Amino acid sequence: MEVLLAVLPVATLVLVLALLHRPLGDYMARIFTSTKDARIERVVYRLIGVDPRAEQSWGAYARGVIVFSVIGVLALYLLQRTQQLLPGALGLPAVPEGLAFNTAISFVTNTNWQSYSPELTMGYTVQLAGLAVQNFLSAAVGIAVAIALVRGLAARRSGTIGNVWVDVFRATFRLLLPLSLLAAVVLLAGGVIQNLAGFTEVGTIAGGTQNLPGGPVASQEAIKLLGTNGGGFFNANSAHPFENPTPWTNLFEIVLMLAIPFSLPRTFGRMVGDTKQGTAILAVMATLFAVSMTLLGILESAGAGTAPALAGGAMEGKETRFGILGSTLFGTTSTLTSTGAVNSMHDSYTSLGGMLPMINMMLGEIAPGGVGSGLYGMLVLAVIAVFIAGLLVGRTPEYLGKKIGPREMTLASLYILVTPTLVLAGTALSFAIPPLRENVEAVSIWNPGLHGLSEVLYAFTSASNNNGSAFAGLTANTDWLNAALGVAMALGRFVPIVIVLALAGSFAAQDAVPATSGTLPTHRPLFVGLLLGVTVLVTALTYFPVLALGPLAEGLN
Repeated sequence: MEVLLAVLPVATLVLVLALLHRPLGDYMARIFTSTKDARIERVVYRLIGVDPRAEQSWGAYARGVIVFSVIGVLALYLLQRTQQLLPGALGLPAVPEGLAFNTAISFVTNTNWQSYSPELTMGYTVQLAGLAVQNFLSAAVGIAVAIALVRGLAARRSGTIGNVWVDVFRATFRLLLPLSLLAAVVLLAGGVIQNLAGFTEVGTIAGGTQNLPGGPVASQEAIKLLGTNGGGFFNANSAHPFENPTPWTNLFEIVLMLAIPFSLPRTFGRMVGDTKQGTAILAVMATLFAVSMTLLGILESAGAGTAPALAGGAMEGKETRFGILGSTLFGTTSTLTSTGAVNSMHDSYTSLGGMLPMINMMLGEIAPGGVGSGLYGMLVLAVIAVFIAGLLVGRTPEYLGKKIGPREMTLASLYILVTPTLVLAGTALSFAIPPLRENVEAVSIWNPGLHGLSEVLYAFTSASNNNGSAFAGLTANTDWLNAALGVAMALGRFVPIVIVLALAGSFAAQDAVPATSGTLPTHRPLFVGLLLGVTVLVTALTYFPVLALGPLAEGLN
């Protein structure tokens, strides 16, 4: 019976994703290849002065992404700083400068890192007009960038990769908005709240009173998960019964996180004219996901120690209504995507179990990754894998008919160096500079020693990879961490995006090279294995030393 209860949710998840993969992937391909604009789209294009048929170079596309995102940061920062003047503020004051800066960058970069208790910090106007809007727009930007890279691979001697305004608008209004409306209705049916009731005073069993916050939770929960955002309406996030009431809503929320990322490889295959290429990318993503999910489930179920043995497992920090496997499946999903939502406290996992979510993010969140970002991250690794294969056989490497030359490899190499640099530099600076170390150790870290290092490492890993989850033992609402993590989120989001768009432009300018007998087939098991090896080795060689100082040392101690 226990085995059945463990297998049934996973089998259901696989079945639902398999049923969604083809229709959703094909639908997204039609969205971004259609030459017809809906009436509302034509109205919006006229209002903002955009010619939807005008294609952009990679530089113009990148500038559009940056300008759009900077405006989003400024608007969200202003909303927070003037919260006390806005309707629906619930009597809450303005958000402090450092926290407002961090939060504005967090939501615009699809990170949704929260150094605060949302229900006690943000009023309804900031939640709806600020945070929820950015949940849509940041997800749409990620999808748009991935589509631009796919267009670059599919193009033939073109200097353009699409139109950023058209791509972002279509991703929002043709994909994210209708799916979010449907998901919100399902969550409402499952018991997730949706109201503007403010704080309600209720009596407790002990005879006292308690204020329960209400709010538009179902609508925000839907896009939080579908757009792999992760920022919760409540501080407890998806562990809160108002956000995630039952085991079946828990499984539904996992499906929401994985639906678009696992369907985008199909979109990729359709747009390049070879669905087998998308299947190969999907195979790599699915393999990494399955391995990570299995390992985390085993480590948490084994739960070495007296307390876990007496409890029947490592139940510290986990909800009894989800159990260990419901928690580890959710944790694996949220850290292998860029969602960062939690239904259990990762800080309470066993030492080696807590390392798995960290490694998931260190992989670059590519299995399947965030909406858009997972696909373009995996395609960059595919370029590197093809280059390595070309070196082994002494041939000029090619991917989908495009030569991988010095420019392409320089861009791909820079891409994989960005986040490790931010993670390791941020962690090192927090401990290497005496005033910062003293502040971090005295104010931020609740658990000194090896676990304290893990908490800081997790924070910079989460921020730099735009995940947003955290080890709960770290107080991040300090001047240093608000600023440092905010910078890590911004650079971790936009530097890779610019590199990806430059790579897309480089591919788009090339003509297709005919395949020969020496061309490496990139849709067969051999390439899938090679890409898996490259993904794991790049991560292992980069992060193993710092993991040995933190979670590995703690787990083996």
